[in-house]
Amino acid sequence: MQTYDQQYPYSIQDPEGFWMEQAREIPWFEMPEKGLSVDEKGFYRWYRGGKINLSYVALDYHVENGRGDQAALIYDSPVTGKIESYTFREMRDEVAKFAGVLAGLGVQKGDTVVIYMPMIPQAAVAMFACARLGAIHSVVFGGFAPHELAIRIDDAQPKVLVTANGGIEISRHVHYKPIVDQALKEAQHKVGTVVLYQREEVEPATMIEGRDHDWATLMETAEPHGYVEVDGADPLYILYTSGTTGKPKGIIRENGGYAVALKYSMNYVYHTKPGEVYWAASDIGWVVGHSYIIYGPLINGCTSIMFEGKPIKTPDPGTFWRVINQHNVKTLFTAPTAFRAIKKEDPNGTFKEKYPTPSLEYLFLAGERCDVATYNWSKDLLEVPVIDNWWQTESGWPMISQMPGYGMRPVKPGSASKAVCGYDIRILGPNQEELGPNEEGAVCIKLPLPPSCLPTLWNNDDRFRSGYLDPYPGFYFSGDGGYKDEDGYIFITGRIDDIINVAGHRLSTAEMEEAVASHPDVAECCVIGIEDELKGQIPVGFFVKKEGVSAEEPELERQLIKLVREQVGPVAAFKRALLVKRLPKTRSGKILRKTMRMIADGKDYKMPSTIEDPQVLDEITTDMQQKHVGQAFA
Repeated sequence: MQTYDQQYPYSIQDPEGFWMEQAREIPWFEMPEKGLSVDEKGFYRWYRGGKINLSYVALDYHVENGRGDQAALIYDSPVTGKIESYTFREMRDEVAKFAGVLAGLGVQKGDTVVIYMPMIPQAAVAMFACARLGAIHSVVFGGFAPHELAIRIDDAQPKVLVTANGGIEISRHVHYKPIVDQALKEAQHKVGTVVLYQREEVEPATMIEGRDHDWATLMETAEPHGYVEVDGADPLYILYTSGTTGKPKGIIRENGGYAVALKYSMNYVYHTKPGEVYWAASDIGWVVGHSYIIYGPLINGCTSIMFEGKPIKTPDPGTFWRVINQHNVKTLFTAPTAFRAIKKEDPNGTFKEKYPTPSLEYLFLAGERCDVATYNWSKDLLEVPVIDNWWQTESGWPMISQMPGYGMRPVKPGSASKAVCGYDIRILGPNQEELGPNEEGAVCIKLPLPPSCLPTLWNNDDRFRSGYLDPYPGFYFSGDGGYKDEDGYIFITGRIDDIINVAGHRLSTAEMEEAVASHPDVAECCVIGIEDELKGQIPVGFFVKKEGVSAEEPELERQLIKLVREQVGPVAAFKRALLVKRLPKTRSGKILRKTMRMIADGKDYKMPSTIEDPQVLDEITTDMQQKHVGQAFA
């Protein structure tokens, strides 16, 4: 058996040799002659010249090779009471027909399509149909407000937008069509065609004649469309992630490198083989959903679970165990916040007794820091290895993790273990020097990055260079801080910038601040992410009201929460806004957000040497204490 200690050095010393070996596991129409190249902009690219199609790799190939009748996708929806199973053959046929629909609407190779849908099988069909045509999809999470959707429409410039009449939360329907209509009004880029899937469980949406087309009607007359060969370095999708400027960054994912990295990770990180059942309890709006609900499991010939529900209240905290039991799930991947929610509702794990889970072999947790208490509770309850793994939208697959496909190594709670093969991770200091054991610095990866990682940003090479490459020349800058211990285990300590992580969702505090600052009674404000037992982090606003404003704090707080909900979306989980006399600042006027975070989280901090007035920190501490904000004063 190959070991990590053999394969990791090989992947770093000869990345092209290592990744060409992995590429041979994928059914290319034409193998690339070489793995790694540098394009005319000076960016690294993988598998240029190879010919591939990910709809073929994930669907047609398995039908041709004996898996046609195996379940490819199981849709399990406790919010509607539906469970539906789609074989590889059925998925291929649905995808081919919807590809015919899109082609009939003028979508061609290289065009973009925005998908704004709930967790239903039609969303997967739409994604694969784009891949089949060589079109580039951009999925936007269904919880985003019209303004956020409009920004992404303007950046991606889609030819077609695909949506549904609504999503279903625990106790309410979220009507998507009014959000889409508002976003299309606000966007500068004009989308001429909308395809609407009308769910029977949600009230029908009104159609705009000439622009809107009914999914079911189009499918009735659609001709199945074959797969289009694309280059290994052609883009498969754009996925937007929060940026510190408030403008989202369009992460580009390329076809060839993505297929190779996902196949490799399914076998060696998630250790789930063809024919076995894999469940990523996430959403297609996030990178986990792209990689490990839609593409990864099906590329590897596994059965994937698409779950429309929550870990609790759909109907109870036993729903995860029911899904695992009912569908013989081998590998579960979710965020620590899901287990914190289950633990809060069912601290003794009594619901687990109703649903034995003998099929489960691994629990993977990612999307935010896995705290030691959650790790231990999960391990004791499930009695399987609990594996923390760290990665980003930018990478598309794990960067730090155990790799059970090469054998398990000892666990150190608080660390996601060591670098995954292909990632040469270093901890660098302020002068770009490599730091020693247990010294905290910037988490950086030596170039070239392995396959699947972003080659640049959509239509924004300058921002890619300035944000990711320029801070540490010769390295990719992850934006996270951390350290390595004497055994090479890597500990991630948090974001260096002001992106916060709410229940696995990366959100920009800059966008929330923009919303709060837009209120006519607010003089100045800041939003920080503070530690939260359930969600990992939650945003809290601090605002100074303008002179002469008579409105009281409770009413202003209510209005600010509403503003953020409208402009960013409910996903922001913005529920506290504190009125303060002033904000702590440096002499140059920079708000001391990091210091405020440390106060709220009950951590020791040094008085910044550049602070304008040290007394402000005492005032802020008192405000937090009186209003019970933060772990230190809860």
